[in-house]
Amino acid sequence: MFNKITLYLKNFDWILFVSILFLVCFGLIEIYSIALGQNEIDLLNFKKQIFFIGAGVAVLLIFAFWDYYTLRSYGVYFYLFGALLLLFVLFFGETIRGTKGWFSVLGFGLQPVEFIKFILILFLARYFSSASLNINPLKHLVITGAGTFIFIALVLLQPDFGSALILFFVWFVMVALAGFKKKYFIVIILILSILMAGGWSFLFKDYQKQRIVTFINPSQSPLKQGYNVAQAIIAVGSGGLAGRGLGFGSQSQLKFLPEAQTDFIFAVVAEELGFLGAFLVLMFFAVFFYRCLTALKNVNNDFGVFFILGSMSLIFIEMFINIGMNIGLLPIIGISLPFLSYGGSAMLSKLMIVGVVESIIIRSKINY
Repeated sequence: MFNKITLYLKNFDWILFVSILFLVCFGLIEIYSIALGQNEIDLLNFKKQIFFIGAGVAVLLIFAFWDYYTLRSYGVYFYLFGALLLLFVLFFGETIRGTKGWFSVLGFGLQPVEFIKFILILFLARYFSSASLNINPLKHLVITGAGTFIFIALVLLQPDFGSALILFFVWFVMVALAGFKKKYFIVIILILSILMAGGWSFLFKDYQKQRIVTFINPSQSPLKQGYNVAQAIIAVGSGGLAGRGLGFGSQSQLKFLPEAQTDFIFAVVAEELGFLGAFLVLMFFAVFFYRCLTALKNVNNDFGVFFILGSMSLIFIEMFINIGMNIGLLPIIGISLPFLSYGGSAMLSKLMIVGVVESIIIRSKINY
């Protein structure tokens, strides 16, 4: 047993792991800094985040040392569990900011959709690795699309438009990486356009429509819907090269910047740590993606390849959207920044994903 653990530790990708730890530390530092700006300093969220980071690292190590290929065998059960979880939260969950998407467990809020992202990657990796995609590709597109749509529909019922969009993008990117022909993407885009038009007319709520309108022209309502965008841009621009210093960001400390520890934590990093801090955050993300890409050439099975690609897709999409929100390039849809934003469920699920990626990397280096 000891020799086995030593072998795993020797083949563990420490560079990837450390890059994630640095990102986590950036987020933790800023969550602490934001807490200092409260009228009465309240470190409860900071302490909760430490707890979830500790639990997440433990989960990461468990999954890293566990044979990831067994996950493939239980993919169907994971999928069914995820669907039931989304159904239960609709009936028994708590409503926070208009979204019924949380369970309250021992004083902690758990958001099932964050774990659904992990389950969706597992489901798609399992399917694409076992299907002959050149034979009847439309069938495979429909099956994976239907499986993804069930999750999306249940998430939209909460309603959580941002998370539903992430699920769709993960499926779309993995379909692209699987090698489907261009004509299928044209069909997907046409169907999506029809659904968006229908959603605008019959499904989207007024505040969701306003977010899109505000994205097109944020200056039209700087004190209402465009307020968040305007304050985030001010925060990012005021940081300069080295930033104002921890605890000295005027936008975050004086509460001009709403949701500073979740949706707009990148703006807080840019304001308090400046261009250098923002650059380091992007650099550590780049290290993570680079290590994943370099590991792919050694993975000897399609399931491992698709899982890593799906994991990279999820983290990149969330990172891209969140930073785009913070600098006014994308609409605000409530997407947090992976590994940095406050949120226990997101932290646990992302570190779980990293743990599986580490398991794939470890076993790709070991000669059985």
